[in-house]
Amino acid sequence: MNVESLSRHAPARHTDFQPSAARGHHEIGHLSSGRRLEALPFELSFLSAYGAAPALLIEAAAMARTQGITPDAALLATGAVTDAFYYRSLARHLGVPFVNGAVALGPAARYPHSIHAGVAPLAGDGDPRWLVAPRGEMLAVLLRRRQSGETMSESLAIATPAHLSRLVRAAAAPAIAREPSLALANRDPALSAKSGASPAQCCVAAAIMATLSLVYAFAPDFGPPALDIAMSCVFLAALCLRLFAGAASLDGARPGRRLPAPVDDRLLPAYSIVVALHREARVVRQLASALEAIDYPRGKLDIKLVIEADDLATRRALAALKLPPSYEIIVAPNGWPRTKPRALNVALPLVRGEFVAIFDAEDAPAPRQLRDAAERFLRAPPRTACLQAQLCIDNTGDSWLTRLFAIEYAVLFDVMLQGMSSLRLPLALGGSSNHFRTAVLREICAWDAWNVTEDADIGLRLARLGYRCETLQSTTDEEAPARFNAWLTQRMRWSKGWTQTFITISRDPARLVREVGWSGAGVLALMMVNLVLAPLLWPVLTALLGYHLASAGLPQPESILAIVETTLWLSVAIFGAASLLWLTLLGMKRRKLLGLWLFLPLLPLYYFLMSVAAWAALYDLAVRPFHWRKTEHGLARTGRKGGARVKAHAPRSTLQPAGAADRLHGSNLAKPYLN
Repeated sequence: MNVESLSRHAPARHTDFQPSAARGHHEIGHLSSGRRLEALPFELSFLSAYGAAPALLIEAAAMARTQGITPDAALLATGAVTDAFYYRSLARHLGVPFVNGAVALGPAARYPHSIHAGVAPLAGDGDPRWLVAPRGEMLAVLLRRRQSGETMSESLAIATPAHLSRLVRAAAAPAIAREPSLALANRDPALSAKSGASPAQCCVAAAIMATLSLVYAFAPDFGPPALDIAMSCVFLAALCLRLFAGAASLDGARPGRRLPAPVDDRLLPAYSIVVALHREARVVRQLASALEAIDYPRGKLDIKLVIEADDLATRRALAALKLPPSYEIIVAPNGWPRTKPRALNVALPLVRGEFVAIFDAEDAPAPRQLRDAAERFLRAPPRTACLQAQLCIDNTGDSWLTRLFAIEYAVLFDVMLQGMSSLRLPLALGGSSNHFRTAVLREICAWDAWNVTEDADIGLRLARLGYRCETLQSTTDEEAPARFNAWLTQRMRWSKGWTQTFITISRDPARLVREVGWSGAGVLALMMVNLVLAPLLWPVLTALLGYHLASAGLPQPESILAIVETTLWLSVAIFGAASLLWLTLLGMKRRKLLGLWLFLPLLPLYYFLMSVAAWAALYDLAVRPFHWRKTEHGLARTGRKGGARVKAHAPRSTLQPAGAADRLHGSNLAKPYLN
């Protein structure tokens, strides 16, 4: 048996599997209760000789038919059987060695292809020659050959898929440490934040500053009014974009739309989840509970948890949970920069799903979110590459900061992004609950490891490359920082990343116009005004306006230039205040936060603090451009309704067999849960 023949039988996509009469089956008689046992696929039947409860195998076979997945995937998805027990039993049945320790792989092992194929060559000239972690059709082929009497002990050794993955990743560690950081920067440096501002950008900025200084010095009667008019026009256009987005969101929020028929479980594709964890030991139990609550066929879920090599506390906390085989813990090799996007890039080559969702450690997505996203993707055109779910603050009652944070999120996710999506405009994505087509992510070199707001960057980059991002009407609860220091460091990182994104998209204006057109470039420019320039300048401009009103009263312009200047200034002030109030009340109403109306007078203070964070972010960008300011999670004291936060429980699989097997009574379900 050679590697070519094995690779031809590597696991197919779950949606390609159809139970067939041609598959091997094994009649195992009747239970003492008189219930007739079904014919079992031989991917399951051989386990009865090694202690697996017959009722559990029957249930797994039924689950495979219901979900359209392979029998082995169905059994492991129940969580009642560990992958170590399954593959050790398989090795005994095939009469081949079982490998659960360190072995040397041959130079022909390829990352990540060997992991997906489930086959890697072993080093040396002795026997066995191949290390195999069979799934799906490859597993069926091996069992058929065993049934025909073929001896495989001299050619094969068996390992679990997780252990084979660890061995291949260890052998490819130098490449894995390098590629997630440099893939985008090497392929298209102009789209990466790694190189910072270009010399041309620095020259343009210097020229603008010099021109303004000369105008103020030599034309004091013309320069300041002209600058005021130009700035007022820019800010007024940015305000109009916000108002148009708010108006467009009204249509998407109307009730009564007819929902399409749900997609049958057998037609749903495999779906991956990636969560990047760093110093998150206190929330991994809560995270696992949230992921276990997801309503999606368990045999089609592929969950990757990425941790840093030196994060021993999180690694121990995950090991204590004894997660089922659908979870894989990936250790990111040491490298630079140490950012969330780099960790996500480490996991991306390993995901097996047609679609992939990104969650944060503290997230609790709506149980149907993956199902809703998959059904939406299946009906959407291929150029729809990303769906952004709504984020909602869970610990609203912790402090005045969390209450205002909740209001801000309601405006952003329930109004602004929804309206931008309705207008078919680019979306600066939120940092969590992003759902992507996996193939598109790989095509565009995934996330920029050097941008500390990788979400906004990838949303705008998708638009530049001709793809669309849309919103998904599904909510994920998040934890907001309740203390000022934690809030400030998080906001500084966001502001720094938005500035990095602004530098990146303005690096080559001619290329930007070719990619998105003049109107698209204008929209992106206005988005950057709202995200980058407005937080920096609005307190200064507001203070100047207040000073002039207090010292000189209402303006009395005496020239046409002064009339235009005054009109635009007042328009910006009035439209700015009105849009802020309207969009805030609209978001609060949709998220049912109108009970927080007493905190609305604190909004000016909140936005002033955002300005402080934006100025601090500029300094941070200058001295530590790629430093990731970590936000601590697991500190919330209240839940969504303002009451005491309920402690998370361990996943079902750590306490008892999970899934459909839970419904079997009178069976020895503890017996097959072996290591």
